[in-house]
Amino acid sequence: MRLGEVANIDVAPGPNQTSREDGKRRVVVTANVRGRDIGSFVSEATQKIQADAPVPAGYWTTWGGTFEQLQSAAKRLQIVVPVALLLVFMLLFAMFGNVKDGLLVFTGVPFALTGGILALWLRDIPLSISAGVGFIALSGVAVLNGLVMIAYIRSLREDGKRLDAAIVDGALTRLRPVLMTALVASLGFIPMAIATGTGAEVQRPLATVVIGGILSSTALTLLILPLLYRLAHWKEEEMETADRN
Repeated sequence: MRLGEVANIDVAPGPNQTSREDGKRRVVVTANVRGRDIGSFVSEATQKIQADAPVPAGYWTTWGGTFEQLQSAAKRLQIVVPVALLLVFMLLFAMFGNVKDGLLVFTGVPFALTGGILALWLRDIPLSISAGVGFIALSGVAVLNGLVMIAYIRSLREDGKRLDAAIVDGALTRLRPVLMTALVASLGFIPMAIATGTGAEVQRPLATVVIGGILSSTALTLLILPLLYRLAHWKEEEMETADRN
């Protein structure tokens, strides 16, 4: 008996190889994403696959490659960011010796985060891992301006100046150093923020976050931090005045 008598033979192209993982067949579909972030692309693609091409029973889809690395890095950042902020606060506490002044300087962090998020929004840059690294770096830089100002105000008070006079003198005296520190740090990141060559997708989010955060932190530190210091220490000033009288 010939094979053609019991079967129809068709010559057609087939897969060069059959890939398996954990004893199960695997088919890899690759794509390059341009002009948008990988996170939103995967979310939209997953919704369209579920709506237009549902996976039959016995099959499943898994996103790998860059998106898998993104998820892994995001999990690490969930640990690294709180630890970094905690270390910053511990250093501030060691510097001032009390929680109150440490928290006052630490307010520079939310001031900076606000500016970093706003800068990303204005440039239409998605929140990515490199932007998260920029926020970590920004947390350390943001407290520098407040540290310089509060330390000088404390030294003036230790020399016997009244609270209001120490705040005014400290804010005016440290105005130039604070502005110079902010401008130097911001200008240094401008080439990265406008980069268009290889690696720009990593450099631009990081630099944008740092520039926006430093500018907002500096402005809010100069305007709001002296007021917060006044509100935090006015009772101590009244007690010292009462003791003198």
